[in-house]
Amino acid sequence: MAIDITERLRAHLSKWVGAWPPPGPGVHVVGHRARLEPTWDGSISPLIGVGTPDAAVLSVRPDRAATVRDVVAGGLDRPGLGDRLSDALGVGPASFGAGVFRASGDIDPTIEALGEWADDQQPDYPDWLAPFNGPRLVARDDDGTVIAGVGIKIHDDVGHELSVVTEEAARGKGYARRLVATAARRVLDEGRVPVYLHDERNVASAHVADAVGFRDEGWRVYGLWPRS
Repeated sequence: MAIDITERLRAHLSKWVGAWPPPGPGVHVVGHRARLEPTWDGSISPLIGVGTPDAAVLSVRPDRAATVRDVVAGGLDRPGLGDRLSDALGVGPASFGAGVFRASGDIDPTIEALGEWADDQQPDYPDWLAPFNGPRLVARDDDGTVIAGVGIKIHDDVGHELSVVTEEAARGKGYARRLVATAARRVLDEGRVPVYLHDERNVASAHVADAVGFRDEGWRVYGLWPRS
């Protein structure tokens, strides 16, 4: 049975980007103290935003909000916006970009559960699972080797983001779909909202999300990534 995640998502995004829902169409910049604090992996993110097809909220450190508001007044699709935002935020060279933002309370009930849970990194887990600040869910092959896994990024006490990786030799066998469904059900059962983010060009990740029940409703996540 589908779970209404409206209030859970509102609570998560209010904490993550500082205000939700957007007060109206267009781009809204919020000064948010969370941009001064470590994120799930210990890093500082100078800008995080979420947008619907009609509006977006960008969160930045409070003392930079007015400057950033002027920079994005012309929209988020202008060339060179990353450089202007980097200057406005006082950070080094960076690229501004968007990914697909999905959240769901309607996970396909026909997908079979898979995997074993661990609260933290285990000695035989792949290195990519190490940075996560939430539990991990892994699947093993016949000889016990971890061949796929989901790591959970705990953004706050409501929003838990799922990230999945499958070893190349095990791809195309449904491991990612089953692991993501299993992890999403746990998050929902705990009273939280499962979030799934991916690059717009990542077709494989999009297919997993679609199959599990994370529909693309035109929402986007925005960020500023360091550039050498």
